[in-house]
Amino acid sequence: MKKEDFENYESLLLDNQLCFPLYASSRLIIRLYTPILEPFGLTYTKYIVMLALWENDHLSVKDLGDKLFLDSGTLTPLLKKLEVQGLIHRERSPEDERNVMITLTKKGQALKEEALVIPQKVGACLNLNPEEFKELHRLLHLILKDSIKTKCGI
Repeated sequence: MKKEDFENYESLLLDNQLCFPLYASSRLIIRLYTPILEPFGLTYTKYIVMLALWENDHLSVKDLGDKLFLDSGTLTPLLKKLEVQGLIHRERSPEDERNVMITLTKKGQALKEEALVIPQKVGACLNLNPEEFKELHRLLHLILKDSIKTKCGI
């Protein structure tokens, strides 16, 4: 292979991709959460649902899905499991029966207090100082902004 051929293909090297470290880091972080969340009876996806509801209780399935970047096909089974656990209640909206509203139960609200230890435990496992953590957080939220959706048609 000639030098110019290698340079042309350098953009296809795994280490030069933005997607790969994001993907691998995401998988690693979720694996990190698994044993921490287990005593609470939560998976990572159940945890992010609970985080969203602790922040803003009484959301429609659509609003919850938009907030979490999850479609209803993924969200509905999670919500059913959280309801069986007694953490949430699902109810059709009286204004529009097509909308299902999600509300925390008392047990779900109480779990918020217990969950205060989770971010601290996860943070203790990351090799980032507070400034690096804030910068990574800021950059990841830039990616999630609507500009990527409108610019690239996602």
